[in-house]
Amino acid sequence: MAKVTRDDVARLAGTSTAVVSYVINNGPRPVAPATRERVLAAIKELGYRPDRVAQAMASRRTDLIGMIVPDARQPFFAEMAHAVERAAADRGKMVLVGNSDYRDEREVHYLRAFLGMRVAGLILVSQGPSERAAAEIEAWDARVVLLHERPEAIDDVAVVTDDIGGAQLATRHLLEHGHPYVACLGGLEETPAVGDPVADHVEGWRRAMLESGRSTEGRLFSAPYNRYDAYRVALDLLSGPDRPSAIFCATDDQAIGVLRAARELRIDVPGELAVAGFDDVKEAALTDPPLTTIASDRPAMARAAVDLVLDDGLRVVGSRRERVRQFPSALIVRRSCGCGS
Repeated sequence: MAKVTRDDVARLAGTSTAVVSYVINNGPRPVAPATRERVLAAIKELGYRPDRVAQAMASRRTDLIGMIVPDARQPFFAEMAHAVERAAADRGKMVLVGNSDYRDEREVHYLRAFLGMRVAGLILVSQGPSERAAAEIEAWDARVVLLHERPEAIDDVAVVTDDIGGAQLATRHLLEHGHPYVACLGGLEETPAVGDPVADHVEGWRRAMLESGRSTEGRLFSAPYNRYDAYRVALDLLSGPDRPSAIFCATDDQAIGVLRAARELRIDVPGELAVAGFDDVKEAALTDPPLTTIASDRPAMARAAVDLVLDDGLRVVGSRRERVRQFPSALIVRRSCGCGS
């Protein structure tokens, strides 16, 4: 069976191939409604499928958005990628996802791969891209939107949540339950990058502690972001002589590891230990007990990131365009903090 071409559509619709192209690509020139209907009817009758590869070669852009995340196995990044995919689909785009595994060379690999494929734009969720990554983006002159984190190395627009303010909310809430202090499970970095969300979560915890007159000395503990390694750190912390009565975790995945360690050590949560996390992954509502945490509006953030990748979409503040879209954080109270027990 012969392949249906754009010429076939034009003949059946009684118009030119250029008009067929304008209908398929929604521009660049307007098409009269009646003519558009004839073209669409011809496309449907003939079963015509546009050659997206040829279109991409002609326009030097595809209908693809590249997205790089540190680790899609972690619930937060998986849910963020899903939100971006849905927002992109609403704009007629598809998303390619690559995992950097927190490694600079992997991040650069995916940057080169996606930009080489002429993606419409790139959404980068990075734990601090290297100078190599920044140079790669500059060399390609690509449209890049930073999501979740705004590192110093790359001066592109960013979509973030109020990480410091959210961590303050969670820490204050735990202190209001009468605990003498709140310990914090942070990240592994001794000197985390500016704009790193986990570093901002730690900073929010620190501010809430200091404003309440509590010392943070010796109360910050390093742990990987995932639940499995955080569980091992929590086993040591909760088995020690100076076991805290409240812990704020920089991520929900860490908090899930803490809850597992507490259960294994027969420590009652929240009776003997209050726990709060950050991210409000879907699993947080199903832990035992359900996890108190900080939520961001991931669907709205994903839509903003996709809009910024595909359009300009930046608000003008005063005489200049804003570089960062910040969304508020909200405290989600469940039983792990002691409420409703």
